[in-house]
Amino acid sequence: MKILVVDDEKNIVKGIKFNLEHEGYEVETAEDGEEAVAKAREDVFDLIVMDLMMPKTDGLEACRQIREFSGVPVIMLTARSEDTDKLIGFEYGADDYLTKPFNILELKARIRAILRRAAAGAAGAGKEEDEVTLEHITINSAQRSTTVSGAPADLTAKEFDLMELLIRNRGRVYSRETLLNIVWGYEYPGDIRTVDVHVRRLREKVEIDPASPEILLTKWGVGYYCKA
Repeated sequence: MKILVVDDEKNIVKGIKFNLEHEGYEVETAEDGEEAVAKAREDVFDLIVMDLMMPKTDGLEACRQIREFSGVPVIMLTARSEDTDKLIGFEYGADDYLTKPFNILELKARIRAILRRAAAGAAGAGKEEDEVTLEHITINSAQRSTTVSGAPADLTAKEFDLMELLIRNRGRVYSRETLLNIVWGYEYPGDIRTVDVHVRRLREKVEIDPASPEILLTKWGVGYYCKA
């Protein structure tokens, strides 16, 4: 597994790189968002760990640019803990969020959870139909791709995981807490509004009219589900 670590604080990069390489990961590094985007274009990474506040191009803008060509999972690091900042990060395409100072064991646990989820999705593709279609939406688990009315839809890793779960279990209603636990792969300590952000982004990408969704539906007071 190849991981890109992006931070302008050299000691943090050095520490994360040392610990991840000790776990057997191959690690590349970048000092700012501009360099991170360039490396993400040139190489294929399984995951990116990226600081929010950096010179030249900050983590949010770098994440937004990366999302234009890649669905690689991104864990955002930040010295700020406000929920609003986290939700903005998710809006820009981040998959997870960790506030500085953080415990390296927690970072490694989150990395394992995200990579395990991706691996499980790939392994499970052979046990069921790779491709599932619901009206104008088609997902392919083996390729982790989505098409809407025949055109490719650029979903982030978490958006795809959420879409896949709901479309393969159409009609089943999931609470926000359950979705956090299943899709994020562990007892997620964040705000349940994270789910709302991802559902809203999904609707913008897969619904014909996001303001009046017909596929990704809400059962008020309970949670979300996919049209049966």
